[in-house]
Amino acid sequence: MSTRTFQVFSYLSYWLNAVDEHSLHSPFFFDFYTHVVKSPAAKHDLAEKLRQQLINDTRLIHVDDPGSKKPAKRAVGEIAKNALSTARYSSLFNRIITRYKCKNIIELGTSFGINTLYLAADPSVNVVTIEGSKAIAEIGSLTLQFAGAKNIKLLEENIDAALPALLQTMRKVDFVFMDANHTCDATVRYFKLLLKNIHHKSVIVVDDIHYSAGMERAWKEIKDHPLVHSSADVYRCGILFFDPSLNKQHVILQF
Repeated sequence: MSTRTFQVFSYLSYWLNAVDEHSLHSPFFFDFYTHVVKSPAAKHDLAEKLRQQLINDTRLIHVDDPGSKKPAKRAVGEIAKNALSTARYSSLFNRIITRYKCKNIIELGTSFGINTLYLAADPSVNVVTIEGSKAIAEIGSLTLQFAGAKNIKLLEENIDAALPALLQTMRKVDFVFMDANHTCDATVRYFKLLLKNIHHKSVIVVDDIHYSAGMERAWKEIKDHPLVHSSADVYRCGILFFDPSLNKQHVILQF
């Protein structure tokens, strides 16, 4: 089965099973759905202006991405149009950070820095973002510089080397956005590394959980981990909660 065919079937399954607030019996998920998922999306105007400029960029760059089967040389505009988190999802991540008062944030996979700007929209938060592709990191760095972001640190390194070192210094992690190396093994490995530094109020978002059969396997293994007390599937990404006071539950939410 091709990746595209797999994605069509996975979306159909999501669409058939997704529920809204009327089917949510958990007070936590009712609150999460009504006050976070369904809250109005506020676009980051500068980020969206920069996104459009990137979409119009016809330069070819060499992309070193071990989790992708796409050609090594790709157009900046094609990546910006098809691979970045949409404004709708980036705004959702920002609302999660705001709702749960997350301050120490890690992003695995900076890409061009558009989603990073949403994660760092509150100047009181601290964002460390890691990008392993040199060409992509260079563009991401320029994006962040142009936006004048003072609360973001970009690490241009391989995640396998950078993440363990980062976790030695960032002892408490409140929010993580995982969007790098879309293979089952790497996704699960990064998740297990992060477990050492999360706490009961932490939130981890795993992107592209229905991108491939391998990513769906990774998502299933991760959401079934004993330390994950509740999880939500909003199709493009999965959201993990670690509070022991929550009943063990997995929900598929309309978004």
